[in-house]
This record gives sequence, structure tokens and C-alpha cells, in this order.
Amino acid sequence: MEGPGTTAEKARGLVIVFTGSGKGKTTAALGIALRACGHALRTLVIQFIKGSWLAGELEAAKQLAPNLEIIATGKGFVGIRGDDLPFSEHQKAAQEALALARNKAGTGAYDILVLDEIDNALRLGLVSLEDVLAFLRSRPVAMHVILTGRDAPPELVAAADLVTEMLDVKHPFDEGQVARRGIDF
Repeated sequence: MEGPGTTAEKARGLVIVFTGSGKGKTTAALGIALRACGHALRTLVIQFIKGSWLAGELEAAKQLAPNLEIIATGKGFVGIRGDDLPFSEHQKAAQEALALARNKAGTGAYDILVLDEIDNALRLGLVSLEDVLAFLRSRPVAMHVILTGRDAPPELVAAADLVTEMLDVKHPFDEGQVARRGIDF
């Protein structure tokens, strides 16, 4: 049984932005990826900032392959948490991640592409807004693209079909609690 929506609506992919100061942006994108797996749709997640940290989603993706693939391309959090890499290395990694997104989108192998933490990469100047907007305009018409991270620029919000802003109301970090496995990573 087919779900709601006309053929024309199904043919055009959505641009979705999850942004804001609150927790849950990547989690929301991964929720869509999980739902897509239930419909045998293929999702690729390219992580722009996250690097060598062991994140639970990387292990989960192995169990959901080939419908979910995650590629961590970042070099870690830029300028914090003991980061001693030159800015140029972070910038090079982010630009290579955007090139990878272009390449993978062009294969036709994926229904959904998640550009995780790309809003942060934009804010930090690791990639240009013009390049990201050009990618969105040139992607396959049926491909859904989800962009996550704090501080989505107004031009990206304007280009999106759906925008959700996560609001930070209360967080255990504010009380000095550490990140928890399975909840925060």
C-alpha cells in the first residue's frame, strides 16, 4: 500500500535543516535514516566535524548496512577539546567531505544524504556557503538532503523546505555532568 503524497511530490527531494543550540540535530537526522531503512531507502551520512571519536551511530550503521552508511571525514572538534591541528587541515578535510558528497550524490546510489555538522563547518569557515548552496542546486532532483549543526545561515534556511530549530532549555552539561554513551555519543 502506498503512503500519502502524489507522484510529483515523491519525485522531488526535500532539503531539511536541523539547527539551533539544543541537543538532537544529528539524532533527528539519524531518526529519519532509521525510518528510511524501514522503507529500504539508502542513506549516506557524511560527518564534517566528528572524526576519530567512537560514536554509537557508527556501530549501528554497520548493522543497518547497506541501507545506512556513515563516513566520518572530520578531524575532530575545531579549536576545542585538545585540538592541536592547524586550521588548514580541518578546512581541507571539510572541503574534501563536500567533494565526497558531490561525488556520492552523483552515483544515484542514495535516496537521502545527511551532511552532519555542516552548519558548524560553514560558521567556522571550513567550507563556503556558495559551494554548499551550489551543491543543493545541483543534487539529483529526487535526493533528500539533511543538513545539521548550530547556526544555520539565513541563506541556507531560505533554501530549505523544512527547518527545525532545537532549543537548549536544560542540559546535564550545565551541571558539570559528562557525556553519556548511547545518549550523547
